[in-house]
Amino acid sequence: MPRLAKGPHIAWEKDSLRPDGTLKTRGRWVIRDGDKKHSTGCGLEDREGAERKLNEYLTCKHTVPRDGAKDPASIPVADVLNLYMTDKKDAIVSAKKMAGRVVILLEWWGDKMLSQINGKAARDYVAYRVNQDYRQARPEKTGKPARKVTPQGVRRELEDLRAAVRYHFKEGLCDRQIDVWLPEKGSPRAVFLTRSEVARAVWAAWTMKEVQKRTHDGEPSDDKTATRKRTGKHIARFMLVGVYTGTRHNAICGASFSEQPDRGWIDMEKGVFNRHRVGRKLTKKLQTPARLPSRLMFHLERWKRLGISKDAVIEWNGRAVESVSTGFEAAVRKANLGKHVTPHTLRHTAATWLMDDGHSVWKAAGYLGMSAQVLEATYAKHHPDYQIEMVDAFRSPGVRKKMANLA
Repeated sequence: MPRLAKGPHIAWEKDSLRPDGTLKTRGRWVIRDGDKKHSTGCGLEDREGAERKLNEYLTCKHTVPRDGAKDPASIPVADVLNLYMTDKKDAIVSAKKMAGRVVILLEWWGDKMLSQINGKAARDYVAYRVNQDYRQARPEKTGKPARKVTPQGVRRELEDLRAAVRYHFKEGLCDRQIDVWLPEKGSPRAVFLTRSEVARAVWAAWTMKEVQKRTHDGEPSDDKTATRKRTGKHIARFMLVGVYTGTRHNAICGASFSEQPDRGWIDMEKGVFNRHRVGRKLTKKLQTPARLPSRLMFHLERWKRLGISKDAVIEWNGRAVESVSTGFEAAVRKANLGKHVTPHTLRHTAATWLMDDGHSVWKAAGYLGMSAQVLEATYAKHHPDYQIEMVDAFRSPGVRKKMANLA
């Protein structure tokens, strides 16, 4: 049986040499799509850039067929993923991250047909992916071991595959629905910070400085020198907005000071953070508007007045910041807060503080933009009235009499 064609993917091409041994073409990442080959112009160390080129190719140049056979045995998984990414890229807030996961999925599933998706194939994929190094890991630069892919990280990738398969079926392009097996969901890890820890993190971000390597006679050196340039002030501002509002990472980075297409925005006159992006479809993320506390409004007004944040709420060198993950990690490391503290920890922190101070579950849930059920299930144990009725119940005469008989 002939080998099935693999979907569009990136591949490394080694240096090519002339007959006399001189270099003809340097090694590079290329996009392979059947018999076609497209150069990305990216070298070995720029795999991330090559993946971005592949994303552009998939969304702009690769036409996904919407007619023909509807038998799963005749439908490449690559087409299913490409269709989903092409149609949904403008509707998903974290489309860039989703596209990166699709690239990873294509490496395993790209040469398979839809009918080959089953429980065993999904479990084989989990075994293949778990304990691989994260693509963003740079151990040669950080000097630390690369983070490994976890079962929950693989589950997130398979969730994208499942969503793509379901969307393909709903579009009427397949005559039956294929189920995608997922690993079990991990236990929620609601890490939160104390007020002193938040202060440490903000100060660490505010005082971070650019570090450069000294050179001697043009040669690189391991000696590092901190310059006067502050590189983490925007991270400190992000932390303040995050802990005051409990807003998700993407919503904070996507916010501006005026109503603009595909952005959330802060109404400075009314003091309201409209977290939902203008023109986007409402989702289960419940990005409800939040009235901003006076202390945060003071900071926002100051940033605007001094030109620190002109258009976007979080800016660096005059440009809107799409993600603070790298800088946030550096600040957390400097503050010695532990590797489990992420930008989402600020949301956990805000929810925990509101419950700890005894606020209403319904009002807090509305402010944070989450369902009351999720807030109660995850954070209610921090509320001073948590299960207070049960404690009082043991003080009643009837229960006390029964308990006395047990002695």
